[in-house]
Amino acid sequence: MSWPGRMKNIKKKREEDNLSFKVLTDKIDRQEIISETRLTAAQMKIKSERDKQLSDIITRKDDRFLVIIGPCSAHDSDAVRDYAHRLAKLQDRVKDKLFLIPRVYTNKPRTNGEGYKGMMYQPNPHDMPDIKAGLKSIRELHGRIIGETGLTTADEMLYPDNHEFVDDLISYVAVGARSVENQQHRFVASGIGMPVGMKNPTSGDINVLFNSLHAAQSKHIFLYNNTEVETSSNPLAHVVLRGAVDKFGRNLPNYHYDDLVNTIEKYKQCGLKNPFIVIDTNHDNSGKKYMEQIRIVKEVLFNRTWSDDIKYYVKGFMIESFIEEGKQDVSGEVYGKSITDPCLGWEQTERLVEYIAENV
Repeated sequence: MSWPGRMKNIKKKREEDNLSFKVLTDKIDRQEIISETRLTAAQMKIKSERDKQLSDIITRKDDRFLVIIGPCSAHDSDAVRDYAHRLAKLQDRVKDKLFLIPRVYTNKPRTNGEGYKGMMYQPNPHDMPDIKAGLKSIRELHGRIIGETGLTTADEMLYPDNHEFVDDLISYVAVGARSVENQQHRFVASGIGMPVGMKNPTSGDINVLFNSLHAAQSKHIFLYNNTEVETSSNPLAHVVLRGAVDKFGRNLPNYHYDDLVNTIEKYKQCGLKNPFIVIDTNHDNSGKKYMEQIRIVKEVLFNRTWSDDIKYYVKGFMIESFIEEGKQDVSGEVYGKSITDPCLGWEQTERLVEYIAENV
């Protein structure tokens, strides 16, 4: 058989082997997406200054306490920007004690694959998925928040290959409980030039968490977006404690005094750079009972007064809040109310942030 004939058969075989994949669009051009939503010189200056301040907090050059706070998912650009404007005013009041970063989470992990997967996947939760439009929407949202409020944002790295679409816009990356055991997430985290919060896995296994942290703080060579790359390691990668569930689905919080002492002891044993612990006050720490976040914050702050080690190592909170408290169905139309996990409302948020500033 001739060479062209063999190639035709190979192509046909590949098509038969991949019948479960249907190509919906042409390949998305990263440069095209980015060129439409680049930061201005003024926005880049804001981001550079904020990035330096955040790095100084992680490396102990700045003693302020870190608070990453905002809605569970960023499903409504107008409401998220409204929230960020409110947060910017609050930041100004607590600037000597706290460094606030708005959560603008545009990708949502789903336990069973069902449900709203975030703005990147579905820019309008009432419409069909449109990933290309979603990428443009999330870039516009992150950029507008920087320009309008002077705050820079945090997002979750759910899909490592997609990080390059936002790496010029955000200041903080979270690696979630379902992703932290994945080698690609760990390796990509090692090449990100910003703080990366590595959450404990849903099992709560601290050894797994510290293995992931070790990987993120190490150099690696691997394939990333069809290119062989080498990372320099990420000394700003750190621990986020978000609670766990046992094999019966029962919540196992890990923010209590003994949990913190054990995590700190593990940090000391591992000898990792820039030890830093953030407490996620929702998820399996609260059992998604959003009002519990207030009590959890107060307990952790009290424990910081009781133990010098806890005061030194525990330097941040992740808090889920929005304009309206609670949650609604995806089809709901209440402005500023979560369509994923329930959140604190703005009045509760304001009081809680002020309490943190008074007690760190």
